Amino acid sequence: MKFDEDVLLIAGPTASGKTRLSIDAARANEALIINTDSMQVYSDLSVITARPTEEETALAEHVLFGHVDASIAYSVARWLEEVRQVIGAAPAGRKLVFVGGTGLYFNALLDGLSPVPPITDKVREKWRVAGKLISPSELHKELLRLDPETANGLRPSDPQRVIRALEVYESTGRPLVEWQREKGEPFFPDEVTIKKLLLMPDRAVLHDRINQRFDQMIHVGALDEVEKLLARNLDPSLPAMKAIGVPHLGEYLAGNGTLVEAIEKAKAATRQYAKRQSTWFRNSFGEGWDLV
Repeated sequence: MKFDEDVLLIAGPTASGKTRLSIDAARANEALIINTDSMQVYSDLSVITARPTEEETALAEHVLFGHVDASIAYSVARWLEEVRQVIGAAPAGRKLVFVGGTGLYFNALLDGLSPVPPITDKVREKWRVAGKLISPSELHKELLRLDPETANGLRPSDPQRVIRALEVYESTGRPLVEWQREKGEPFFPDEVTIKKLLLMPDRAVLHDRINQRFDQMIHVGALDEVEKLLARNLDPSLPAMKAIGVPHLGEYLAGNGTLVEAIEKAKAATRQYAKRQSTWFRNSFGEGWDLV
């Protein structure tokens, strides 16, 4: 597909067809494809995150895919800085295609990062240690006590974000959501033109794609990929360790349940994730986004 703007944004839930559309757009416009998905950055997770294959990346230039080790807790701030470096190294006037399912990354491009002050090493270490000693549900209860507004928007099963909110509250005395409501500087200057596409397939179609894709993941080595990742004995709270499919296949590899049960649980989790993504996009992406 041809586009006249300088930048094309392609967002949507998992399995919505973003990869194929991004490649079509990049080839038609000699554009550079920039990953905008927080899980596809990890080098250890090629299959389980449905990262573009070698055949697909050979069709157009892709950057910021699979370049981060699973031992690292990657952040939107680091991603934005790497995007800045990529653009700085690209030829002047080259068109860009941002593609992915991480809404916060798109928000950072369009609205800038919230001006949260840096967290001290002392506070960060305190809550990192607490995260290893206290259950996720207890951490969430502590956040509910200190910062109920932020806590009500976070799942107890997401200790990384809960700990981040606790760090921010202790360091600043203000809820994380208050900081998030304060916009930073948009990434692109006003003269850059942007086309925004939001892929939202019918739910039944999306669920069918999710199920078929996970079966294909198993066929091309998802189980081996997860086994190698788990063999590294990384901190289970790291983002890469919580990628959909990793805990489910990990349970099977640990001798709990059958492979069929693990696959069905992973498919169900993926469908639930797609629903959350779709809801988030509908609520957050309004004027200026074209539904596809």
